[in-house]
Amino acid sequence: MPYFSQIQRVFITGASSGIGQALAAAYAGPGVQLGLLGRDAARLESTAALVRARGGLPHCFSADVRDADAMQDIAATFIASAGVPQVLIANAGVSVGTLTQCPEDSSTFREVMDTNWLGMVHTFSAFLPAMLAAGEGRLAGIASVAGFRGLPGAGAYSASKAATISYLESLRLELAGSGLAVSTICPGYVDTPMTRINPYPMPWLMTPERAAARMRRAIDRGQAWLVLPRPMSWIGWVLRHLPIKVYDLLFRQAPRKPRRVSG
Repeated sequence: MPYFSQIQRVFITGASSGIGQALAAAYAGPGVQLGLLGRDAARLESTAALVRARGGLPHCFSADVRDADAMQDIAATFIASAGVPQVLIANAGVSVGTLTQCPEDSSTFREVMDTNWLGMVHTFSAFLPAMLAAGEGRLAGIASVAGFRGLPGAGAYSASKAATISYLESLRLELAGSGLAVSTICPGYVDTPMTRINPYPMPWLMTPERAAARMRRAIDRGQAWLVLPRPMSWIGWVLRHLPIKVYDLLFRQAPRKPRRVSG
């Protein structure tokens, strides 16, 4: 698949901070139409300011990817004003610790799955008919190395990212020959508000800017699979192939993500 060198229309979810904001900055340039979606309108405006500073033309949408009808309306609005996106990045996500034995975490399980996995489905579903009609484009989903194996205290997050990995593979096969490429992006630790709550060491921690630059290269060339940084790809391969007994011995006492405790 040819490398995309002239990209003028991009849409990114989860664009108000972290990886999404860095991706917006990476794609921003003179005349580039950038659709930016996030739940926090004030933080989304800070991303829009970065885009404008680089000559880009931001289109801001304050919405939740869990709302399928809203995503359909937003896609129609963006396409009507800016055109069909050449690059569509489903980046919106939440990360929080969960425990199955705590009934109060049930709503958190649903929120994480609905945002990280179903929100990606809603995003792609809203834009795909127009992108298929255009006959070319890039779709990228931000998954995680946390989706390779289940992690204690992160049942919802690991499951949601495992679901996105499998979903993106299915989508890639479904779209084969359509002119649309699907990229599965699995970052390790990136320095964002989401990871700063982690109470444990994060090896090979990347800046959002460095991560976004690497992601853009992979997306633009239609690369099907990317794990970053490179050492994490090696570690990820090992983890996926460890026998269950060895994996359980190594990870059953692993540090856990903080839960959302109300009160």
